[in-house]
Amino acid sequence: MRTELPARTGHTAPRPDERLDVHALAVLHRCARTLVAELAEMTDRVVERLCEEQPAYRAAHDAAPEELWQEVHQSLRHNVGSLIPTRACRERALDVTRSIAMAKARADFPLDAVLHAFRLGGVLVWERLLQSAGRRDPEDVRRLIHIAANVWNFVDHHCMVIADTYRQVERETAWREEKRLRAAVRTLLDGSTPVAELPAVAARLGLPERGSYAVIAVTGRRRALVRPADDPPGIRLLWHAAEPGGSGPDFAVAHLAGQSVDGLADALTPAPAGVRIGIGTPVDTLAALGEGRRLAETALRVCAPGSAARLDEHLPAALVLSAPQLGAALTDRLLAPLAQLTPADRALILDTLDAWLADGGSAQRAATRLYCHRNTVLNRIRKYEHLSGRDLNRPEDLVELSLALTARRLVGRG
Repeated sequence: MRTELPARTGHTAPRPDERLDVHALAVLHRCARTLVAELAEMTDRVVERLCEEQPAYRAAHDAAPEELWQEVHQSLRHNVGSLIPTRACRERALDVTRSIAMAKARADFPLDAVLHAFRLGGVLVWERLLQSAGRRDPEDVRRLIHIAANVWNFVDHHCMVIADTYRQVERETAWREEKRLRAAVRTLLDGSTPVAELPAVAARLGLPERGSYAVIAVTGRRRALVRPADDPPGIRLLWHAAEPGGSGPDFAVAHLAGQSVDGLADALTPAPAGVRIGIGTPVDTLAALGEGRRLAETALRVCAPGSAARLDEHLPAALVLSAPQLGAALTDRLLAPLAQLTPADRALILDTLDAWLADGGSAQRAATRLYCHRNTVLNRIRKYEHLSGRDLNRPEDLVELSLALTARRLVGRG
């Protein structure tokens, strides 16, 4: 008949006198010494019970029975030894428990099974202590029961060590996995992932090698606030934050999975104040994410603070940015004739041309925007045509002027 550990309640038991404590501890130490000779048989018993009660341990026994036996034997040997009054034994027992828990956690072994195994071992040790005490003197059993809390505290402490070790390993595992994922995304965005490694990287990220992807670039003081609480419907986002203290943008890889960029743009806009968001045009493979990052950075450069820019809606600006020297040359060619004006008059002409083009060539809407008369807008446009020799009714001249003004804004010329 099995002897269970006495149940604990919320009531505090009366403290035995010091003389009884001394006798009880002496009984504990003596009985613990007698268990050393029984460790092999106790190990067999614990392993048998674990295989009966825990599927995880049954599988471990089927795979490596000797390894499991040695693990249980080592734990029992050090834990029984820790009941003998030697501080080194207690510390070594804790080290062994931590080591076993760490190995089990790293192997993704169920925590509940490990705690059950240790408590099972604790119950068996307690049973054998009582049996040893009773063989010598029935009074020793009563003395031993008075310090049952010591044994329970021992078991509880080691169970806490096991749980703490599991949590520590889980944190370390999560940190390492996050670091590996971050490195994988970084190399994809750098375009430096070897072709041979792409299948493994895709599997690690849970993404297909071929698929529709768009890269997002975000910068600004509150850039983290742009991240949606949930991924947009049908779109998965993998964020890659800039290095701490770095001045570069945050990036996100968006797996569109058949969705359009529209849903992605809707989820990220409007941008918080001070934040700029650039959304690149889609690419069709993970291997092309390096180009996707460059497209997103180009989109980022064409948008103002507090706004989001889709590259496919700013292609002329992107062309200018992709060839800044040509953009500067175009600006000099189209806007240099205005240099003969005073700075104030030149600014009026340029602001009027910007407003007129922004309003689709409507002098009336541009006048409303500029708080002036429609004829004033037309007069300023004619003045530009006179000074530059351009005719803005000609599509060629109109396109060149639009690109020149875009280059002036983005490249800083004129």
